[in-house]
Amino acid sequence: MLEILLIAVSLALDAFAVSVSSGISVPGFGWKQALKMGLYFGVFQAAMPLIGWFLGSSLSTYIVAVDHWIAFTLLALIGGRMVWGTLRGGEEEEAPTDLSAGRLVMLAVATSIDALAVGVSMAFMDVQIGVAATVIGLVAFALSVVGGLAGRKLGGLFQQKAELVGGLVLIGIGIKILVEHLTGG
Repeated sequence: MLEILLIAVSLALDAFAVSVSSGISVPGFGWKQALKMGLYFGVFQAAMPLIGWFLGSSLSTYIVAVDHWIAFTLLALIGGRMVWGTLRGGEEEEAPTDLSAGRLVMLAVATSIDALAVGVSMAFMDVQIGVAATVIGLVAFALSVVGGLAGRKLGGLFQQKAELVGGLVLIGIGIKILVEHLTGG
């Protein structure tokens, strides 16, 4: 459960960063906007691992011998991309100036693509996907609401550090999975 929670927090950090930016840039941003943004991000963050898990599960009989390498590779690539983007001063997520449904769907999809890849890797792990998807969605919801409200108060101080930590956590979990499978325990 701790691993799922760490994965959930790591996956939600993009949504958190966008929410912080939105809190800064959307005129009159408050609780209503924060809850709306959190709902969109939470639903998409919960749905994407389910979709990825179903895709991965349908292929699992063909690739069971290398499943730990797939999980490691996906988590390391996602985490590495997050770390690389932070260290090189990567592109900032575009903060909306309004919170229309179309804009929120676009942002929710963009910030939850990593969750799809993690869902694929979860198909090769001993994970209850319903529980994992629920935790991922709830964490994304909570961090998005908090991020939006914090952005209104504190500005963009958290964005880069949060993404760096999230990337390192995903890489660490990927390494742990690989080591456990290679050493048999």
